[in-house]
Amino acid sequence: MTDQVLTFIENTIGRIRLNRPKAIHALTPAMCDAINTALLAWRSDDSVTAVMIDHSEGRGFCAGGDIALIANSAKSDYVEAERFFHLEYQMNHLLFVYDKPIVAFIDGIVMGGGVGISLPARYRVATERTTFAMPETGIGLFPDVGGGWYLPRLPGRVGAWLAATGARIDGADCAAIGLATHYMPSDTLEDVKARILADPASLAAILDAAAQTPPPSKLEAARPDIDRLFASNKAEEIVAALDADSSEWAAKQRATLATKSPQTIKVALRQLIEGAAQPDFASNMAMEYGLACAIIRRPDFVEGVRALIFDKDNKPQWTPATLEEVSDAMIDAIFVPLPADQQWTPLPALAT
Repeated sequence: MTDQVLTFIENTIGRIRLNRPKAIHALTPAMCDAINTALLAWRSDDSVTAVMIDHSEGRGFCAGGDIALIANSAKSDYVEAERFFHLEYQMNHLLFVYDKPIVAFIDGIVMGGGVGISLPARYRVATERTTFAMPETGIGLFPDVGGGWYLPRLPGRVGAWLAATGARIDGADCAAIGLATHYMPSDTLEDVKARILADPASLAAILDAAAQTPPPSKLEAARPDIDRLFASNKAEEIVAALDADSSEWAAKQRATLATKSPQTIKVALRQLIEGAAQPDFASNMAMEYGLACAIIRRPDFVEGVRALIFDKDNKPQWTPATLEEVSDAMIDAIFVPLPADQQWTPLPALAT
């Protein structure tokens, strides 16, 4: 058991409260295990009618996963990193296939692992404090936890833009592109939660009644540029389009891409193509697990975490250093499926 996540039942609502505020509730293996244990127990408990996911305190819902644990494992034998990915992806999948309604209050920072535990929810409530991102290419990783499934299914080329640049978007943007189902002021959330807990059968109606029209979305205003300049699935062609455009927005995107791992920009763009073709979410997670196992064996991940998390010099030395040096053969090798006995599998309990 862990006190980093609180799981309990309150008037037929299964509560999952992330409780690691000093780390902005970043997920650890123990937290994933506790969430899986609770969800599996509630799955067969007729007294539990729905699940509510939120955070106990602090400025963010969930900032991601325990990157330090993964990086330290990647510098040794990879065992703990692979175990974490396997467990976290099982949690992502369990949430995705869960029969009972789930509501996630994505108030504050929602990145990486926080995306993975909120997007499977039937109801996703954003606020004016929501900051959503999949920033993994900045540390030599890729948008995992289901990013290969969700991102290519967003409108236009928004998914490719988010995946490649790690762009941060707000609650109004999330509502505009369907990442959030409801938008409401953050100072109303506790009252809304209390009303749901008092009347669980009216969960959907309570959310609908409390929802407000979000302010105009800056992302929607940029959609024509995103769709035009990120139209290609080839990173070099995206960069060429940005370079040929004279707008300030294009220059900003170009500068952002220059800070990211060239290898994982290409991995992310390929991931979205592959993810769009997957027949189901489990197949996507199996693909992403294979990618994760390959990526942590490449130098960029450890180097990216060193530069942005450990040393904080923000000067990663990527290998290869340029997009042109990242060959198709290199990317193909990263996407080679794992041997059958090493592949990711859903939780065994879901087979019964």
